[in-house]
Amino acid sequence: MPKPIKMKRIIFAIVLFSPSLFLLNCKPKEDPKDRTVQSPVSDSLYRTLKIDTVVRCPLVSSIMLTGKVSFNEEKVARIYPMVSGIISNANVQAGDYVNKGQSLGVIRSTEMAGYASDLTTAQANLVNSKKSLDAAESMYQSKLISEQDLISARTSYEQAQAQLKKANDVLQINGGNKESRFVITAPISGFVVEKQVNNDMSIRADNSNSLYTISDLKDVWVWANVYESNISNVHLGDQVKVSTLAYPDKVYSGRIDKILDVLDPANKVMKIRVVLSNPGFLLKPEMFARIELANRSNEQSLCISSNTLIFDHSQYYVLVTTGVNDIRTIPVQVISKYDGKTYITGNLKEGEKVIASNALLIYDAMND
Repeated sequence: MPKPIKMKRIIFAIVLFSPSLFLLNCKPKEDPKDRTVQSPVSDSLYRTLKIDTVVRCPLVSSIMLTGKVSFNEEKVARIYPMVSGIISNANVQAGDYVNKGQSLGVIRSTEMAGYASDLTTAQANLVNSKKSLDAAESMYQSKLISEQDLISARTSYEQAQAQLKKANDVLQINGGNKESRFVITAPISGFVVEKQVNNDMSIRADNSNSLYTISDLKDVWVWANVYESNISNVHLGDQVKVSTLAYPDKVYSGRIDKILDVLDPANKVMKIRVVLSNPGFLLKPEMFARIELANRSNEQSLCISSNTLIFDHSQYYVLVTTGVNDIRTIPVQVISKYDGKTYITGNLKEGEKVIASNALLIYDAMND
């Protein structure tokens, strides 16, 4: 008989305590990422923190484009050979800064010798024709020649004047040097961005390649590639931000000032142009560039400073606070980022305060 009594007691205990065990196991676990904890900062440190306010603003998403820096074609001088010959003193190198009128090289040319000879001949012809005209006028007064002879002498003199002017103009157009030399000078001040000539090289006047290309680089062009899926989001005058691999932390602001309304047949992209001021000449032709374009919509979203975001374990968080003793870690979902702002959704309300400085250090201290 004792054995059945013992079994009954065990069954009674199971029935009595099983509801408690069930309730204990079903109690929801508290999310450590969404609760108030003891403040890890002192009053004095808390007063130095930057606090941002959650606001509601028009949703802006960014479109990232790639491109490259180019010199401003409207402020470029390409120098072509005016005469044929042998070049010397071409000591300026690509990348050098030159001043307007500075010598870039000298071409020893038979053509220049011919132009100088033509000028000398024209000057001599003018002197002779003037003497002939003076003699003809004297003889005409003495009735020794006819009026027709006088007119012929005057015509010869006027032709000699025209020939002298032509010879002088041709020489001046070609540098004005009378010693068989053509001096190549810089037409503008700027940087030598291309050089295709060396000392003792033979130069031909019919060569289609420029000897030098000079650009002032005070402002540059950035050409960006727009794929078909983004063409509808690009407009003339849109504001953009440009950064480069060389200066990833330096952002240049500009606007789209030209859209080429054709697609490149090879790359299937549309080209847009941005003109940027280039202080310090940091931007150099052929640099790769990243262009960020704002895509504004009519939708509204909560937005905060990007400095408030914390990324940990594939999740974004912010630290919401109402005071030094009330700091909560709240998970959020990022919609987009642009111009230092982040557009979010999550368990936040408009007007709440979030920590915008040293947020990561405080977050780590709260989760140690």
